[in-house]
Amino acid sequence: MSHRIPFQALTLLRFFSLDRMNVSKLVVYAAAGGTIYYLWKFLKFFTRPYFSPLRRIRCVPRSSVLLGSIRDFNRLEDSTLHEDWSREFGTAFRLKMFMNSECLVVMDPRALNHMFTHSTDYPKLDESIRALTKLLGAGILVTEGEKHRQQRRVMNPSFGPPSVRDLTPAMFEKTTQLRDIWLEQANADGKPVRIEVLSWLGRTTLDIIGVAGFNYEFNALNVNEKPNELNEAFSTIFNMDSNITIGMIIQEVVPFLRDLPTKRNRAVAAAMKTMRRVGNELVQERKHHFLEKEKDAFTDDSEDLHHKDLLSALIKANMDPSIPESQRMTDEEVLSQIPTFLVAGHETSSTQTTWTLFELAQNPKIQIRLREELLSVPTDTPSMDEVQALPYLDAVLRESLRLHGAVPATSRKAAKDDIIPLGEPIVDMSGNTISEICVKKGDVFVIPITAVNRMTSLWGPDAEEFNPDRWDNVPESATAIPSVFANVLSFLAGARGCIGYRFAVVEMKAILFSLIRSFEFELAIPADEFTKRSMVVTRPYLKSEQNGRAQMPLLVKPYIPSNL
Repeated sequence: MSHRIPFQALTLLRFFSLDRMNVSKLVVYAAAGGTIYYLWKFLKFFTRPYFSPLRRIRCVPRSSVLLGSIRDFNRLEDSTLHEDWSREFGTAFRLKMFMNSECLVVMDPRALNHMFTHSTDYPKLDESIRALTKLLGAGILVTEGEKHRQQRRVMNPSFGPPSVRDLTPAMFEKTTQLRDIWLEQANADGKPVRIEVLSWLGRTTLDIIGVAGFNYEFNALNVNEKPNELNEAFSTIFNMDSNITIGMIIQEVVPFLRDLPTKRNRAVAAAMKTMRRVGNELVQERKHHFLEKEKDAFTDDSEDLHHKDLLSALIKANMDPSIPESQRMTDEEVLSQIPTFLVAGHETSSTQTTWTLFELAQNPKIQIRLREELLSVPTDTPSMDEVQALPYLDAVLRESLRLHGAVPATSRKAAKDDIIPLGEPIVDMSGNTISEICVKKGDVFVIPITAVNRMTSLWGPDAEEFNPDRWDNVPESATAIPSVFANVLSFLAGARGCIGYRFAVVEMKAILFSLIRSFEFELAIPADEFTKRSMVVTRPYLKSEQNGRAQMPLLVKPYIPSNL
């Protein structure tokens, strides 16, 4: 009986029978091919600006041959610097970045409206998508194009007014808990007590998004209890050192280095494993609940409070029989929304509310006027509609979002060649006045959100001042700013505008409502001793602590009415 050797086995035998010389040649060829590939990528990267139509646009002088204007660019919270540039170069100008790469800084409202209206043509940068996907999965913050539209269609009802209205009691439950903790800390003699409000607000918003997002208790406000595993996993991922290192830059250039088992990568992987396991349990529990109720779950609006959270609303909408199978989200996509909820509903809201308290502490007359309005409400736990009907609270929050938007900037790239219209013409490198900009596929854009929100050409000469009264008569020029809320760019605009802005607005108002009614706030240190640093979110730091943590110490004392 003959035995034939399979073709695949013969191929392997021939490969391993190569002499050492041939194997060495293969290694050399592979190394040479890799070198040529990366050299080609580098040359393409380095020479791209010389062939881009953006070369016509005036450029800010680089401060470093190697780094371009990166150091200046990283001062995104310094809106006066960006406005100085816009006065000199116009509302669209170039910045040189690392190794001769460049970006176009866009501050022109009409140009921004074009980019946000055509969001598919101006997606996030590949680097941003890759980093976000690693942490969040394929959630709504990451996806682009039709996949993003599909997720948004399913998720929109979860963030609509009825859903946020149902979740408002959960918000006040946590803000009341914070209020009571601070009342216990207050001195019995009525003197102000120093409280680091940033960390406390972070705990509060984490607890709020836990309960309102997926009916999960983080117990972050219970400082005497050991944090549960999801709390620890979340803290591991999002409280890591956010400084950009040389190693991180090298990893962007050499992709295979990104997954090396470094201490950071191992910690992130372990935390993500925990988040996925707990998240999957939450998703499956909700699916099981709605499957048990069958058709009634999709027609009965009297759902118990246990299943009024955002995740339940999302899963309920996704399982609705009226939605075609092709338009539904997969379990993996639903699971990815959990870390997305945590990121979007926690860090930005707590930081934004911190900056609001900072301004109120500096402006006692505004604080007193706001407190008078809030005390006119006869309950400590108003409904969403009652909170939304408070005009001065609304003006204070709008002004905080304008002056201290938590996210200072965003970036985009051109997915195709395009022409961007300008509302205000600029002068190009040749001295010609142009009213539109030709862009090429792959061109990179930076949108300095804080700078646009503070432009004196839009808001007037007092644009750098905290003035809630400006919302009684918004300048016509400011109405040109594309936005989903209040003529400020803080929640972006268009199809990629923040889907959870209603939730965030009510959440921040609930926190301010509970705290301003109960406490008086003063600065613990002079305002000029604070500084800002931005890594995704703009946080407050003390100038005296160069390597210190983000913090906002304020003096807090219980409010005692004068007639008592």
